[in-house]
Amino acid sequence: MKGRELSLLRRVAEGVHGVEALLDADGRLLWISPSIERVTGRTPAQCLAASDAIELLVMDSDREHGRRLFAQGLSDSAPQDAELRFSRADGSVVWMATHWRRLDGEEDEPPMLQLSTEDIQSRKETEYKLLETVAELRRAQALREHYLVRSNDERQRLAALLNLIRLGILFIDNERRVLYANRAMLEIWGFPPHTNLIGTREAVLKESAVPLLAEPEAFLAHLDHVVTSHLTVSEPFEIRFRDGRIVTDMSAVVVGGRAAHGIGRLWIYEDITESRRVSEQLVALAERDPLTNLYNRRRFHEELERMLVDASRRNGKVGLVAVDLDGFKPINDAFGHQAGDEVLVGLAEGVRRIIRRNEMLFRLGGDEFALLVPDTDTHGLSELATRLREGIEALQFSFEGRTVGVTASLGVAIYPEHAVDAGALMAAADEALYRSKSEGRNRWTLSSRRVGELGAHSG
Repeated sequence: MKGRELSLLRRVAEGVHGVEALLDADGRLLWISPSIERVTGRTPAQCLAASDAIELLVMDSDREHGRRLFAQGLSDSAPQDAELRFSRADGSVVWMATHWRRLDGEEDEPPMLQLSTEDIQSRKETEYKLLETVAELRRAQALREHYLVRSNDERQRLAALLNLIRLGILFIDNERRVLYANRAMLEIWGFPPHTNLIGTREAVLKESAVPLLAEPEAFLAHLDHVVTSHLTVSEPFEIRFRDGRIVTDMSAVVVGGRAAHGIGRLWIYEDITESRRVSEQLVALAERDPLTNLYNRRRFHEELERMLVDASRRNGKVGLVAVDLDGFKPINDAFGHQAGDEVLVGLAEGVRRIIRRNEMLFRLGGDEFALLVPDTDTHGLSELATRLREGIEALQFSFEGRTVGVTASLGVAIYPEHAVDAGALMAAADEALYRSKSEGRNRWTLSSRRVGELGAHSG
């Protein structure tokens, strides 16, 4: 009879529609019905092999609740009922109604926990649809009440004001739907002027924004950070568009009248493309020579200090080449300042073709130039000085039917071989430059102001 009873029990277990399971006091499965495979896609054997049944079956965000139910079920003889989300083998989830009941063992045997579950996924989906419908009705009712409370004249005045300002304004309520958007906001984000976005989901706005952006991943990450961090006021964030525009956004939680409860989030957008362009122009005017577009003396001093600090930290070297043109004044006197300007521009373009990207050329004033060379040595700087001298000598200019050219005298110094600070390095390069001029011009000279071993080279 026992065999027949066991066979009948096995057949009953195999036909259970829900999921039945027994767990020991450590949370390990002692037995689970075959229906678990239909619900979660995991076989009973896979479930029994797991050291923690809740870790395996319950969705991560519900696990803590599941563990509390497990603990309460063991400590309390009263059954526990709760709804939990189980994770399926394919990564999806299913809602389950769970019933936890303690089974006391005989004599000294530890208690067990019986878990009975029922798939309620269809019921939950129906509930969500009903909740969404109720939310839609509530939003519609809230909008009607809002417009009943305020007078039509006040609404018109406010709408006119917000549409006149150039800041884009967007208000998203707590249900992540648009409650207001002004004309500037529509313009910034590429919507037709009379588009009505009220009621539109935030997710729909994101989808329409992504194709417009140069860096959509960064923008979406910024939105998620602001919302999930519940920032009362966000920091300004730059949004770069594919068409070259730059827009900043800021947002703030809008607090309602009831117990300072947040009723949504306000977003402000400002197109700063033109102001950024003007700002960059002003910076360029402050840092660049207007004739040659080379960096000027001010930027030279800044870069020299920066490179020396960087070289000191990395135990590296920095080369400085001082350049002064020979024969420039006679061209100015003979053909006028316009011809002199043409020579300076041509020289700047010629030298740019000789130097590398990390080497910076500056016009210090008049016909004086300087070149900063990071990560160099005496040999490399000597070869560069030779190329510069030969390249400048090869430049030809034609004025009033005559072909003329210039040469250059160069002074070369290296940090830290010739100096250990900016002022001393400039003095070392100038000293070498004056020697080049005094020894015949159209040549380069390495500074003799060595820190350590003395010596000088000319070429």
